[in-house]
Amino acid sequence: MSLTFHWFLPTNGDSRHVVGGGHGTPATASGRDRPPTVAYLSQIARAAEDLGFVGALTPTGAWCEDAWLTTAMVSQQSERLKFLVAFRPGFVSPTLAAQMASTFQRQTGGRLLLNAVTGGESQEQRAYGDFLDKDARYRRTGEFLQIVRELWEGKTVDLAGEHLQVEDARLARVPDPAPEIYFGGSSPAAGEVAAQYVDVYLTWGEPPAQVAEKIAWIRGLAAKQGRTLRFGIRLHVITRDTSEQAWAEAHRLLDGFDPETVKSVQAGLARSESEGQQRMLALHGGALPQALDSARAGGTPTGLEIHPNLWAGIGLVRGGAGTALVGSHEEVAERIAEYHRLGIDEFVLSGYPHLEEAYWFGEGVLPRLAAQGLWRHPFAKPAAPAAQVPFAS
Repeated sequence: MSLTFHWFLPTNGDSRHVVGGGHGTPATASGRDRPPTVAYLSQIARAAEDLGFVGALTPTGAWCEDAWLTTAMVSQQSERLKFLVAFRPGFVSPTLAAQMASTFQRQTGGRLLLNAVTGGESQEQRAYGDFLDKDARYRRTGEFLQIVRELWEGKTVDLAGEHLQVEDARLARVPDPAPEIYFGGSSPAAGEVAAQYVDVYLTWGEPPAQVAEKIAWIRGLAAKQGRTLRFGIRLHVITRDTSEQAWAEAHRLLDGFDPETVKSVQAGLARSESEGQQRMLALHGGALPQALDSARAGGTPTGLEIHPNLWAGIGLVRGGAGTALVGSHEEVAERIAEYHRLGIDEFVLSGYPHLEEAYWFGEGVLPRLAAQGLWRHPFAKPAAPAAQVPFAS
């Protein structure tokens, strides 16, 4: 089985520095360096599909552009790339969402994937008019996905749930194929939803031992439902020809962090209700002063390399995915193989800036994985058979 790689569309802006924000915190000023215009995002999309990425994740929240609208526009400027659209189930009716997805599939030739994001921050949810608590939001997500899946199967749906109610709901045209559903969450309530309704369970980039525990947990829950899932991981990447060059780039990014911004972001993230976000915070402990001192001295960022080639520095200023694979192309390929041995088959990656870093990874790491038989270009045309030369007698 070939590994699947997805890239990221920075609809919160891009930069040669880390663009912070997310999980209730606003995007940092660096997000204005390269505004998320359709033209720029289309550049990234075309590069990603040429390099062999299958899809591109777009985030959701008040800190970025709307994912549905943005990807609909970018899809018209690309040919094969799929769009992993993050959306909040509580913000739109399930019947309308099923219809939107069906339309997206037809108009793009089946290039939609959906990332259901329940929402871990009550303050942000309330700004959108959603006043349920976290566990209730997960129960609503389960009802939402049940309705959507049945509609995509062509069923007429009647459901009077705890949070959602539909009567005689049906689609005039079902999507072909139905979009796959991606989902992440570290709480018990999240695990139950994943086990019952999703195709791919996503985890943020924790060290391998913690990822293995998560996979075993979700596999066990899914088995009780008579289901099997695929597993993916969300990571940033800094990959270069040599390990020294990669860590020098990590040091450069770290050196650009403003201590006051770090303090503000960390204070905001500490209030997060997301169990996954708290697990991210625990990986670095907000260890900026020591890390900056070490970086400026040219050493390895103290306390931030939490597993070989796994760096937690991004999480100092960014909510959500806060770790990066840092190293030579060979080292990054080794870490990917390590995660794959645990059961990870899909990798959702990003890097700053997203256009240039896609090329570093696509031209540096993917060929090495291909040589190991772990990856093949999903859009590559089969080699033409050699021409037959008539035998001259």
